[in-house]
Amino acid sequence: MQQWFLLVGALLVAMAFGSSVVRRLPLSPAMLYLAVGFAIGPGGARWIDVDIVGDAAIIELLAEIAVLVTLFSVGMRLRVPNHWRSWWLPLRLATLGMVLTTLLAAVAAHWVLGLPWPAALLLAAILAPTDPVLASELQIRDPGDRDAVRLALTAEGGLNDGAAFPALMLALGLLGTHELGSHGARWLAVDLIWSTAGGLAVGWLGGIAVAHVMRRMQDAGRPILEVEFLVLGMIALIYGAALLLQTYGFLAVFAGGLALGRTMQHDSALADGRAAGAPAGLRASVVSWTAQSERLCEVALVLLVGMLLGRIEGTLTAVLYALVLLVAVRPLAVLLSAPTGIALHQRRLIAWFGIRGIGSLFYLAYALDHGVPTAIAPVVADAALITIAVSITLHGVSATPLMEWYERRRA
Repeated sequence: MQQWFLLVGALLVAMAFGSSVVRRLPLSPAMLYLAVGFAIGPGGARWIDVDIVGDAAIIELLAEIAVLVTLFSVGMRLRVPNHWRSWWLPLRLATLGMVLTTLLAAVAAHWVLGLPWPAALLLAAILAPTDPVLASELQIRDPGDRDAVRLALTAEGGLNDGAAFPALMLALGLLGTHELGSHGARWLAVDLIWSTAGGLAVGWLGGIAVAHVMRRMQDAGRPILEVEFLVLGMIALIYGAALLLQTYGFLAVFAGGLALGRTMQHDSALADGRAAGAPAGLRASVVSWTAQSERLCEVALVLLVGMLLGRIEGTLTAVLYALVLLVAVRPLAVLLSAPTGIALHQRRLIAWFGIRGIGSLFYLAYALDHGVPTAIAPVVADAALITIAVSITLHGVSATPLMEWYERRRA
């Protein structure tokens, strides 16, 4: 335990002092966390022994918290325009693109890894969503950023972390661990339609309700000082309400952050000169606090992924599957689903940056915790963890130079 505290403390201090250097290099902080996690885990010094199957419940909880904080933060940062034309691309990526990715990834899992079709669908559903936690360098920088690439990657990461649930529940049903109903009727009505639409509705209404209370308090001269209480309380309320109504909590929290940010943005625009800074300042405080929380979650969860890599076996076929998913499946799904209204180089960037990370770790732990057969659990877990590690490495190396090239081209 002493070594754990010393190592984590040294890592955090080193990143605080050296973050400016790391940003200039063709690598990401997540790559360093991954390497350190592997070094202290079962594959290295064995300071901490963790197993994805045996510890699935606690890993699911940790990843769940990280994804919730990130989704709320992403929703707060996004700018909702009066018309939805600018959101047409991320909506297509999170719907049609998600379906194509899942189908193609399932085919690849069947042929490359030899998994039966239900298990192949399960692995595809786990790895289909792109990750908002590890994509901070690619996300919009402020609510006024309207760049098509950054907006698409940010909004897609927020939407499809919940949109992957229907495919996951279908796969679990085919494996016999979830009720699908007669001819899939329950899955269609509850898991696909109600849980998706209901989650978005619960989150949107919850965000508007909290924003209304905040507006009344500010009008009465009672400013909100405990930003962290506001964020954590709102996430817990919306998530709890969504789960109580059997809807998807991830989509609800994202929609809640989106609704709260939109209302605060609207209030700031309508305020007079004397009070204009209050809503804008509070929104900036919320975004800043959640961004810092995102980074702490990233450190903890990527360290955990690195530790889990030490128990993996049969890496060659899993690495091949990861490369097929990242280099062929994701680009093909994006190019087929993305409209032609944006430039080709923008579509190529979006196609490449399909980062897999903490969201996939949550879905993996969720599936294992809900009774995936022991015969296929190790193969699915190894393939998912290796894909996350390969994604962190390839996208971490390429993110800085590619985005710098893109910014120069924009300028």
